[in-house]
Amino acid sequence: MPARAISGFAKRVLDILVASFGMLLLAPLMLAVALAIRWRMGSPVLFRQRRPGYHARPFTMLKFRTMTEGDTAATHDSDADRLTRLGRRLRRYSLDELPQLWNVLKGEMSLVGPRPLLMGYLERYTPEQARRHDAKPGVTGWAQVQGRQDIPFSRRLELDVWYVDHRSLRLDMRILWLTLAKMLRGSGVHSGQDVRSVDDLGLHPVTRKRGLS
Repeated sequence: MPARAISGFAKRVLDILVASFGMLLLAPLMLAVALAIRWRMGSPVLFRQRRPGYHARPFTMLKFRTMTEGDTAATHDSDADRLTRLGRRLRRYSLDELPQLWNVLKGEMSLVGPRPLLMGYLERYTPEQARRHDAKPGVTGWAQVQGRQDIPFSRRLELDVWYVDHRSLRLDMRILWLTLAKMLRGSGVHSGQDVRSVDDLGLHPVTRKRGLS
C-alpha cells in the first residue's frame, strides 16, 4: 500500500477516534451552548451552510448559530451588525465550531485541513489556490495556527496549499496542539471583522462590489 494511502487511513482513524471522544467528552458543554442559544436567540440552534469539501464537492457544514436571523453575510461588510453578545463569546473560544465534529465523523471533514470557505469563492481561485481542495477541509488548519484572521486571504490560501503538500500525522498533531492553545487563549479571532481588511484577492462579493477585486 502506498505511503500516502497508509497516511490517509491513519488520519481517518485519528479523526474518528478524536471526534468520537470529543463529542462524548464535550456533550455537556455542547448541550449547554445549545440551550443558551435557544434561550437567547431562539431557533434554529445550528447554522447550516453548503461549503466546498474534498475536490470541491459541496457538503453541509454545521456550526452553532452566533448571529441573528436575517440576510446572508454575503451582503454585509462584516458580521458585527448581526453578531450577538453570546455569539461573540462562542466565536472567541471557537465553541461555535464544535458541531463540525459530526462532519468529521461523517467523513465530510477532517480534524485538520484547509478551512472550508464559501462556494462563491471557487470560481475566483487560481489553479494553484484551488489545490487547497486536494485535502479534506478541516475543523482547524495550518493557516488558523499561523495567524487565522490576522492574515490576508492570499496568505491563508498559500498556507493551505503548503499544508496539502506537507501534510502528515506529525504535522496534524502539532496543529491540533497549537489550536488547543489558541482556543484557551481566545486569540486570533476578530468578531465582526470587516472582510475588506483581509480580502486582498477580491473573493468576497462585498469586496468585488466595492471594486477592490
